[in-house]
Amino acid sequence: MKRLLGACALLSLLTGCASHDIDPRGYDQTGTASYYGARHHGKRTASGEPFNQHALTAAHRQLPFGTRVRVTNLSNNKSVVVRINDRGPHTRGRLIDLSRQAAEQLGMLRSGTAKVRVQGIND
Repeated sequence: MKRLLGACALLSLLTGCASHDIDPRGYDQTGTASYYGARHHGKRTASGEPFNQHALTAAHRQLPFGTRVRVTNLSNNKSVVVRINDRGPHTRGRLIDLSRQAAEQLGMLRSGTAKVRVQGIND
């Protein structure tokens, strides 16, 4: 009986620590974006597809794979729609990691990061 209770306690603890996808409908957050490019090109993303620095994709910690979001650079008001296909960013304080192509369209290649607004798109 003690083993069963211990196993149940451990399972509930692990379940509580697991990352959960969030509902993209109504998602609207502001934070720092960065981008990743050439050294990751061709490597497998968390969704299983190869990373393509020339595609309009992004990494987010919790949004479900396939979610489309509008990312707006708050310093120049340029925006781009990207599809979430990877997990990240892995740097504390960042909201989203963009492909090089998305970063180029947002005008943030030179700085490497930008303050952005990320909004879920309802399909």
